[in-house]
Amino acid sequence: MHTRKEELTAIKMLTARSDFLTVQGKGKKWVSHGLTLQIRQNDLGYIRTGYTVTKKIDKSAVKRNRIKRRLRSVAADVLPHYALDKHDYILVGRKLTAMRSYDDLVNDLKWCLRKSGFARIQEK
Repeated sequence: MHTRKEELTAIKMLTARSDFLTVQGKGKKWVSHGLTLQIRQNDLGYIRTGYTVTKKIDKSAVKRNRIKRRLRSVAADVLPHYALDKHDYILVGRKLTAMRSYDDLVNDLKWCLRKSGFARIQEK
């Protein structure tokens, strides 16, 4: 069994704005109640993730950062087990992300992965 630290290091971060724009422009997108997931295949051989919350969601940087922390935690729990390798995943925060229960956010991400066809394990 992997430790949480190993799972977090197995996932690389998307940091370059150009990478975000490529996933946004050429990738696929699924919207759930708690988050929006954007996915695009990469040629790197590993999973990369990015997180974003716009000022439209909340003007407060503190609240936006809290939403991003919640998204990072959900991704760390779900993506190592369900996501396909060689893909970029961007999780976009929504208004409900801050208030939604953690279990609901996990289910939202799993739902987006299943519906997109990019889930390693197809659940019912």
